[in-house]
Amino acid sequence: MATKQDQINELQKKNLEAATRLAQLSIENSQRILELQVATAKILFEDGVKNAKALSAAKDPKEVIELRTQYAQATTEKLLSSAREIAEIAARTQNEVGKLVGEQLSTGSSDVFEAFQKLFKGLPISDQNTLGAIQTAIDTSRTAFEQITRASTEAFQAFTNASQPPKGRK
Repeated sequence: MATKQDQINELQKKNLEAATRLAQLSIENSQRILELQVATAKILFEDGVKNAKALSAAKDPKEVIELRTQYAQATTEKLLSSAREIAEIAARTQNEVGKLVGEQLSTGSSDVFEAFQKLFKGLPISDQNTLGAIQTAIDTSRTAFEQITRASTEAFQAFTNASQPPKGRK
């Protein structure tokens, strides 16, 4: 039979593994966003240089205005595209984190509940109301987390939809 300390160590090990997976996920997605930002900055810089050359070669004010308008529109579209990609990365990350935390809440709550049951078996009291209260608290926490995850996902989706160009334009 495992000792109480072994049970606690096992719970801590599972929590550490989950925290490590979350940290790795965070690092990977931060790296994706950073690469996207660098690529966008590079493209905008190159476009800016091309635009400056084109503006210096322009012959009349009308051509200058047209070039500036085209450049502003292209820059705005590139920035919106980048923002959409970042929102998509964030939404995928949110979903993955939600799954990991959901798993942790599901498996972790049953592990914690079992550990409490074993702990109470060793004590001179055997109050079933206490165990019921613990299980209710765990279930309430899981439900609250699921609601927060749903609301966050809907908010990210709304942002992504709002940053989409109107149909027929790109």
